[in-house]
Amino acid sequence: MKLLLVCSGGMSSSIVVKAIEKEAAKTGQVITVKSVGSGEFAEELKNGWDIALVAPQVRHRVAFFQEAAAEYNVPVAVIPPQGYNPMGGAIILAEVKKILD
Repeated sequence: MKLLLVCSGGMSSSIVVKAIEKEAAKTGQVITVKSVGSGEFAEELKNGWDIALVAPQVRHRVAFFQEAAAEYNVPVAVIPPQGYNPMGGAIILAEVKKILD
């Protein structure tokens, strides 16, 4: 599974990337996670992602992200605030599972 995270600059979501990777490793999931800034998002979609996750601080731009992702059939979801922290990997993976199943 390939998860693309988008935040304002791509930096704060790197903590969340590590939380997701750590949780996936616990359950034996094979996963690729990358974070990008909002300015890189449209270009990065070309690299074949299963889902795009929007950080809470840029959720006001979700319509833009959905429009860009529609061309590549990539679903877009906002990360719940309780999942956007170093311990939020399980919350995020549960949301992703609900969306992709």
